Amino acid sequence: MSDPTRPVDDLPPDEPGLAAPDALASALTQMAGLVLSRESVDTALELVTTLAVTVTSGTLGAAVTVVDERGKRSRAASGQAVEQADALQYELDEGPCLTAWRTQQVVRIDDTTTDGRWPRWNEAAGRLGVRSVLSAPLLAAGESIGAMKVYGTRPLAYGPHDEQVMRLFAAQAAILLANARSLGEARRLSRQLAEALISRDAIAQATGVLLARGAATQQDAFASLAAAARHSHGRVEDVARSLVSSVIADNARPGAP
Repeated sequence: MSDPTRPVDDLPPDEPGLAAPDALASALTQMAGLVLSRESVDTALELVTTLAVTVTSGTLGAAVTVVDERGKRSRAASGQAVEQADALQYELDEGPCLTAWRTQQVVRIDDTTTDGRWPRWNEAAGRLGVRSVLSAPLLAAGESIGAMKVYGTRPLAYGPHDEQVMRLFAAQAAILLANARSLGEARRLSRQLAEALISRDAIAQATGVLLARGAATQQDAFASLAAAARHSHGRVEDVARSLVSSVIADNARPGAP
């Protein structure tokens, strides 16, 4: 009978703790096509975390943590216990996943009952059945945008081999999230440009109205719009649109010249 306290790295390939070569090869093949597929990012992340659970032995579940301007949140969590373990990290602002994100290094816990780095989180996670943890940072263009982790139900569940596998999964998840973020930024920029063009047109039209009403120059007309905006505690674009709308409404009235 194998020694359950022996590190995973010392186990022969046919014992629990190391992914079977064919299972890992299959997982990596599926991952290779993710970026080119038409699946949504959330669906793709769910596949990545599912594969991480499949190829690591004794794993309770996996999830991806994203850290951005909206704060810290989990995506593609594979179970309630995983969500709870993640939520504890965010609440306590400590734990292996947040440390992996902050240090851009792989973090491993061999046993939550003896690890002393994050005592509050380790104790709470242990009550959820978490004994081992392996977390890898999500790196995109040198920036850490989060972390991916697996939670194990037994101590010494993960070793250096699993660390390498987790780096591969985390790299794939980082690509997916970085691409999604780039697409989102491109869409926001497009909206901002469209709004800027609309604002420019509205201001140009309003300036023309004021010139027709007697403003000496374009600068004077714009200064009038700016003064009205300050008086109303609004934006110049809003004042311009309101003025143009009122002119259009006046012209649409019966009997208007």
